[in-house]
Amino acid sequence: MSDIVQKLWNLCDVLRDDGINYSDYVTELVLLLFIKMVHENTEAGLLDQHKLPKHCRWPELESRSGLTLMNHYRQMLLDLSKDDDPLIAAIYADAQTRLREPRHLEQLIKSLDQIDWFSAQRDGLGDLYEGLLEKNANETKSGAGQYFTPRPLINSMVRCVKPRAGEVIQDPAAGTAGFLIAADRHIKDQTDDLADLKAKDQRFQMNKAFIGVELVPGTRRLALMNCLLHGMEGDEEGVVHLGNALGQVGAGLSKADLILANPPFGTSKGGEASITRDDLTYRTSNKQLAFLQHIYRGLKPGGRAAVVMPDNVLFEAGVGTEVRRDLMHKCNLHTLLRLPTGIFYAQGVKTNVLFFTKGHPKNPRQEENCTENVWVYDLRTNMPSFGKRTPFTEKHLKPFEKVFGKKSDGASRRKEGEWSFGAEEIETPARTRTKMSPRTSRPAAGAASAATGFAKPRATPSILPGSKTAKASTQPTSPNPTSSPLKP
Repeated sequence: MSDIVQKLWNLCDVLRDDGINYSDYVTELVLLLFIKMVHENTEAGLLDQHKLPKHCRWPELESRSGLTLMNHYRQMLLDLSKDDDPLIAAIYADAQTRLREPRHLEQLIKSLDQIDWFSAQRDGLGDLYEGLLEKNANETKSGAGQYFTPRPLINSMVRCVKPRAGEVIQDPAAGTAGFLIAADRHIKDQTDDLADLKAKDQRFQMNKAFIGVELVPGTRRLALMNCLLHGMEGDEEGVVHLGNALGQVGAGLSKADLILANPPFGTSKGGEASITRDDLTYRTSNKQLAFLQHIYRGLKPGGRAAVVMPDNVLFEAGVGTEVRRDLMHKCNLHTLLRLPTGIFYAQGVKTNVLFFTKGHPKNPRQEENCTENVWVYDLRTNMPSFGKRTPFTEKHLKPFEKVFGKKSDGASRRKEGEWSFGAEEIETPARTRTKMSPRTSRPAAGAASAATGFAKPRATPSILPGSKTAKASTQPTSPNPTSSPLKP
């Protein structure tokens, strides 16, 4: 798989020779690559719907050369953007090639034909396509990293919240649809590729189970291709709709059983990305705080969410305090995972994953005082600086998943061990008690986050309304930590 991805990435040298910008490499390549992948899926009998018109299929490109080939390809892209199949039309909306030299187009076609598609088919063309997106995201010059969440983190979050067949699963900042595809893969693993489901339930999974929103047309194109290659069709607009989740598109979304998201960082500066929702209680230019409101308001009673948020969401005063208080009134914020630095495209940004469930554990329809205990797991302190030389992998998240437990709502009984500590009475930092790890001469890693109750020490008071305890767990600093409980 990685060998084929590298061969595809090497084709970008051809694009560079034609004067195509680095940021446009993958967009240009996938316009052609998708036609080839549809051809391979059709030849293998894996594609019954969403076939391309006869004059827009791969053999029509193979049989031409020179200027005739270039003109046919340009017309092909135009015709696909007007196709009767709304999903194909959405994928190729406003698509046009920036290639100028016919010989470079011929070279790309011949190179794609030389790839071992039998091996690629065996591994899954969707996974191959996703590997190409990941490769593009890791190349900082492409600027694509902002639309890509590290796969190890996505997979870990999905394993914790355990998507189930029959649930409506949403990502309001879909990017290239990584969360939705991972959730689909998890469900297919549990249902023998949906074979265990009734026919109507299979149709629900293909057409209604997943919904995403993406603001950037080019990124949405990648997402639609990604979903279709993974057997996810969605409604007439596809799985991922074009629009702004902080505008009326987001306001019109149905309530979800599960929301997985990594909203974009930064503040709203007007334009298409502006926050125009009139149904959000707390007005703010902070996009993360607006997304957070959309997410916890958009859950069904008992619905689950796992959301990546930067530290400022936990510490910001004013509206930030109000939003956090509202979240913890309406939802059970049961787990906070502090992530290492260096795993996202924006270097130095400190991020966390918030896991919460709508309502109280005993009453999903309760709307006040739903958070009683918050478990803080520190995967940031004492961790290496991640990057190309030290990749962030799923093995770094396994200890957290073990602590999180098997229950998707965070209700598993969690034990505090040698590398954990308890903090009680955290209504204000001054009243917080932290425990010392037996092997260290300072508070255990993670103490700061739990001790302050998401507030800056000696400054902003904690926003845990009615909270009784906060618990913190740290990543082990030795391969086999013991689990002897700390006594208060």
